[in-house]
Amino acid sequence: MSAGARALLVFAALAGLAVAAAATAKAAEPEPIVFPDTQYEPVDWADLDGWANDDHATAFAAFLESCRALNASRQPASTAQTATIADALKAVCARGFAAVPLEEDGARKFFEDNFRPLHISKLGDTDGFLTGYYEPIIEGSRVPTGEFTAPLYRRPPNLVVSGKRKLGVAFPSKGVKVGRRVGRRKIVPYYDRGEIEDGALDGWHLEICWLRSQLDVLFAQIQGSARIRLEDGAVLRVNYDAHNGWPYTPVGRVLAERKVMPKDEVTMQRIRDWMETNPDTAKDVRRQNRSYVFFHITDLANQDEAVGGEGVPLVPGRSIAVDRSLHAYGTPFFIAADLPIANDKAGTKFRRLVFAQDTGSAIVGPARADIYFGAGAEAARIAGRIRNPGQFVMLLPRELDPVEAGRNTPLPPERPGFFAQFTAGSMIDPTAEDVPLPEARPAAEPEAAPAPKPKSRRAP
Repeated sequence: MSAGARALLVFAALAGLAVAAAATAKAAEPEPIVFPDTQYEPVDWADLDGWANDDHATAFAAFLESCRALNASRQPASTAQTATIADALKAVCARGFAAVPLEEDGARKFFEDNFRPLHISKLGDTDGFLTGYYEPIIEGSRVPTGEFTAPLYRRPPNLVVSGKRKLGVAFPSKGVKVGRRVGRRKIVPYYDRGEIEDGALDGWHLEICWLRSQLDVLFAQIQGSARIRLEDGAVLRVNYDAHNGWPYTPVGRVLAERKVMPKDEVTMQRIRDWMETNPDTAKDVRRQNRSYVFFHITDLANQDEAVGGEGVPLVPGRSIAVDRSLHAYGTPFFIAADLPIANDKAGTKFRRLVFAQDTGSAIVGPARADIYFGAGAEAARIAGRIRNPGQFVMLLPRELDPVEAGRNTPLPPERPGFFAQFTAGSMIDPTAEDVPLPEARPAAEPEAAPAPKPKSRRAP
């Protein structure tokens, strides 16, 4: 081994030790919150359009509901980062309960004192994306009849969480694998929508009630809850309980890809109208969404709002469903968007503090939210129209302020300048005051260059 090569190895070893030492020092410092594939920047409260005009007292009441759920929750966090945010939110909650009763304008001051506003969006985008959801009121029956033929199922006993096993399907809203137990040890992917509609669960006595059609079942599953008005006048409240593990495929996307309707004209009402008019083709479109939701009966009264994934009653216009792999329940967001609430045109200014209190398998990304609008036909019309961009400002507890954390993050050590000074196994003295530049090499004559040998390609 030449002296130059030995020197290179020595310097590389020393550099490796320096990098390792710097990494160890950095590990001792608190890491700032980092969202994957996400860009965010701090903003001032004064720059939030509509912030000063929001009803902060109503927002504060919704926040305290999330706080009660956070303090009582035993649900494991989806990631270490959401666990960190949830812990910081609990500290803010403690200060919130201690601040009650608030003085006039005290709610706004509470949020400004305890949170850092961050404009957040997917990497490369400036806006997020908003949709709406609601609690449908659907006609049903306790028993199957000639009119009511589509069963609404409760969770099957053979649907299990498979832990770390890879079954090829993910439970999107929980980040875990699910499947169907066969025998004592074997777990396989669960039945998909088509198999269940064809009778895979017949004989298990899992029927909660019967609806008029599989289209009604699909819409109840998309919304995650429903009020079933039975033939005897009673109202049955059902809510999301479990998922079969297959990824959610929006039927609106399928219709747009098949050029049944333009993508920008897809609404829930248009989907329903088309499916009711084309029942045979609709069956195939519906089954492209292989995911399937199971329900449980709740004890909610008629006047109660639906309960979201966080376990608190949803507040129309204040509760949103978010991506649980990125955001902790209870996280506040200030959303600014122009939405088609009053009519089909996006003319209603929505400038409101909302809270992550629900989730859904179709809600994916850092700036993606489903806004809850309540129950019934009017809520359905509003929710079905919303597919709009919006500005997302996440309120992060000040304890996790990434700007402050970034200030404490040590810079990487300066790289030794001599690494660039090795040429062809020889070393230039790094202590020399005048470092000569390498001489220019003459271009090789074309005929002197040997023909390259063909290389065989191997599969990676």
